[in-house]
Amino acid sequence: MLPELPLVDSFGRLHNNLRISVTDRCNIRCFYCMPAEDVQFMDKSELLTFEEIERFVRVAVPLGIDKLRLTGGEPLVRRDLHRLVARLATIPGVKDIGLTTNGIFLADQAKDLHDAGLRRINVSLDALTAESFKKFTRRDGFENVIEGIKAAQRVGFNPVKVNAVSVRGLSETEIVPFGHFARETGVEVRFIEYMPLDADNAWERSKVLFAHEIIETLSASIMPLKPVSDKLAGGHGGPATDFVFEDGIGRIGFIASISQPFCMSCNRIRITADGKMRNCLFSHDETDVRGLLRSEASDDRITAAIRSSVASKKEGHEINTARFIQPDRPMYSIGG
Repeated sequence: MLPELPLVDSFGRLHNNLRISVTDRCNIRCFYCMPAEDVQFMDKSELLTFEEIERFVRVAVPLGIDKLRLTGGEPLVRRDLHRLVARLATIPGVKDIGLTTNGIFLADQAKDLHDAGLRRINVSLDALTAESFKKFTRRDGFENVIEGIKAAQRVGFNPVKVNAVSVRGLSETEIVPFGHFARETGVEVRFIEYMPLDADNAWERSKVLFAHEIIETLSASIMPLKPVSDKLAGGHGGPATDFVFEDGIGRIGFIASISQPFCMSCNRIRITADGKMRNCLFSHDETDVRGLLRSEASDDRITAAIRSSVASKKEGHEINTARFIQPDRPMYSIGG
């Protein structure tokens, strides 16, 4: 049998990274992702089952997909998530499985996840005090997140990455503490520029705290940062630009989606918790994979749907242009 042709879009971008949202539910309410109250979650019957997710991955892997990341909502609110990890880890051709979590339930689940085959974990944490944490999340739970990070390190996740959204007016006082946190704990801190994916449509460019400003603050307050040259070798070809402090202690990454868009090197596709495939986080078009899976469509039909979605991928998100229109779905509904 001849090998499948790789997933290449009209701009020559090769796609090997699939992000899988397992739920839209979450136990916190970060303002850049969800409304504070009265969130309308999907009915459980709308969510892809573990069996459906596994089948989709088995169809996607021969097309060149070899990196998976489980997201939400908050993926750890999905019962027995480690069982899905174990199923995905047995699929020939899957080289890497990661998870993005808010960390509140991580202390209890870290060992099961690691034993199941999960090897990379990112914890979303935007502040390093309980008071500031609540400004971002509108909920309590800071101590649980810190315990989750420690538990993940204890069971063997290395490195544990911490994702901090940088918002002007809130994040300035967190920059230096995060620098010290990286140096003292061994976690890799990644600052992510605030993106227009909030449920309240309150995003403004003026609220983005840019990567270069954070680099300047860390360099002046702690010591100079120098670029890491092994981005592709050690960073799985992801969107982060990595730095290390001059003395080699403390690694800091930046996802500068607004000030330095990386659309032309994007290798990602994603599937929402309700089984809609999206070729871009900011896409307005979706492909109904759940309908195909539940109608017992052939692998060939699902393959064709994946290829069609990738082929129609646009050049970029256009956030920095007058043409940009925020997606109808907020972040928690799309999948982080």
